[in-house]
Amino acid sequence: MHVICNKQLLVEAVSNVSRAVSSRNTLAALEGILLKTAAGTISLTGYDLELAITTEIEADIREQGEIVLPAKLFLDMIRRMPSEQVSIKTDEKMLTIIKGDVTEYTILGIPASEFPELPSISQTTGLNLPQRILKNMIGQTLFAVSTSDSKPVHTGSLFDIRGGELYVVSVDGYRLAMRKEPTGYQEDLMFIVPGKSLSEVAKLLKEEDADVELTVSKRHIIFQIGSYHVVSRLLEGEFLDYKAAIPNGSQTTVRINTRELIGSIDRSSLLISDNIKSPLRLYFQEGMIRISCSTAIGKAYDEIPCKQEGADVEIGFNSRYMLDALKASEGDEIQLILNGPLSPLKLTPVEGDSFTFLVLPVRLKSES
Repeated sequence: MHVICNKQLLVEAVSNVSRAVSSRNTLAALEGILLKTAAGTISLTGYDLELAITTEIEADIREQGEIVLPAKLFLDMIRRMPSEQVSIKTDEKMLTIIKGDVTEYTILGIPASEFPELPSISQTTGLNLPQRILKNMIGQTLFAVSTSDSKPVHTGSLFDIRGGELYVVSVDGYRLAMRKEPTGYQEDLMFIVPGKSLSEVAKLLKEEDADVELTVSKRHIIFQIGSYHVVSRLLEGEFLDYKAAIPNGSQTTVRINTRELIGSIDRSSLLISDNIKSPLRLYFQEGMIRISCSTAIGKAYDEIPCKQEGADVEIGFNSRYMLDALKASEGDEIQLILNGPLSPLKLTPVEGDSFTFLVLPVRLKSES
C-alpha cells in the first residue's frame, strides 16, 4: 500500500476514529486503526467490539492495500509532522514508512486480516434528525445515564418513538432526564443505546440543520454523520417505565432564574466534597429559597428570591445531582415542581414540555 494525503484531514480522521479504539485488549489489532484504500480515498476504522467509528478521506492512491497501525502512536506521529502532506507506504512484511518532508518513521503494522469484521446489519429501520436536535437531546440526558453495572440496561439511554414524537430518557436510580422532540417517523420504535456510544456520537454532531441518519436493527444502530459511520451495539433488557415514574400534580410550584439558582447552589456546596458528603437543604418559603448545608468543616447559607405558588416545603438533595440537572436545562428561567419533602423534584421548562428532569430527595435529619 502506498498513499499520500492531506495531513490535516488525516489527523482529524485518525483523532475521531481513535475514540472507538480499545486501549487495553488481548487482540493487538483492536488497539489499532484499519486503513484500507479504495478509488481515490482511504478509509479508517476503529473498533472495540462494541463501538465502531469509520470514515474516509480523499487520498492519492499510488498502490492499493490495507493495514492496521497502532492508533495512539500513529496519531502522535502524524500530528508532529511539519509537512502539509503525509505519505504512508507499506511492504509485504507490514513494514510501514510514514513520512512528511524530511520527517520519517518506520513501524511494523498488523495484517488487516487480524482486524475483526464489523457486525453485518439487516432488517433495519431508518429515520433522520437534524444534527443540532440530536446533539441537544443527547447533551440534555447523558448526565443521568447510570455508571453502575448493577442494572446494565440503564448504562444507556432509551430512544422511544411513539405518536410521531421521539423521547430520549436516561435514569441512574437517583435521577431521571427526559427530552422530547417531534419527528416525522410515525411508527412506534424503541431501542437503548449505550451511554459511551452516545458520548462519541455527540462529539461528531454539529450545531447545524444537516441530517444525521439513524439505521436501527435488532441488535445494532448506525449513525451516519457526514462522512462518519458510527456503529454501536444496542443494550437489551427492560428499561424503567419512565412515564409511570414521573409524578403528576404539584403541592408547590417555583419559578426561578436558572443561573441564579446554579450560583446559589454552587456557593452553598463549597463545604461538600467526595470525602465530606452532606445533603444540601433547600427551604422554599414565601417566595424565597433558603439554601444551607452543614458538614464537619462548617456551615454554609445562601438565599435567593423566587416566584412560589403553593405550600412551603423543606427538602434535601445531593448538590451535584441538582447542579447537573440545572446545567442541562434550557432557558433563562426554570420551573421546579415539588410534592412534599420525600417526593422527587421535577424540573421543567417554564413553557412547553421539551424536557423533564427528576432528582430524588435525600431524607433530612433535624437540625440541632
